[in-house]
Amino acid sequence: MKFYMVVVVAVFIDTGIFVAARNKRDLHHERATSLLKMALKGSYGAMYTSDYILDEAVTVALVRTGKPEIAIDIGNFILSSRKLRIVYVDKVIFEEAWKIFTKYSEKKLSFTDATSIAIMKIYDIDFIMSFDKHFDGIVPRIF
Repeated sequence: MKFYMVVVVAVFIDTGIFVAARNKRDLHHERATSLLKMALKGSYGAMYTSDYILDEAVTVALVRTGKPEIAIDIGNFILSSRKLRIVYVDKVIFEEAWKIFTKYSEKKLSFTDATSIAIMKIYDIDFIMSFDKHFDGIVPRIF
């Protein structure tokens, strides 16, 4: 009898990656573009994000750039990508996020960040792709 070890890896894509990849003026533009390309090629396994991240990404892009077309491009990319799974925050995720938000209050996480961590926990997602250091010590980060 043969045994095979199968390693399933998954990554959660955070707001800053989407915004920086689309905004050429962003400090992290080149790195975000590179990370997103590698993720789309399957280098980090299954790709996830959430409806809260889509909301935050299009809002941040619009506010930072003042260009609706950049925000719309980001939203269209997230909504149309066949390789990116969007998780919609439901009651279970929301309640877990609240526990995380209160537990890590010293990290000053946004509630959206807490929902991302909750999704990672519930969906067994290995890494978060993010430039935000406040995830360090809570979940493994690719940046």
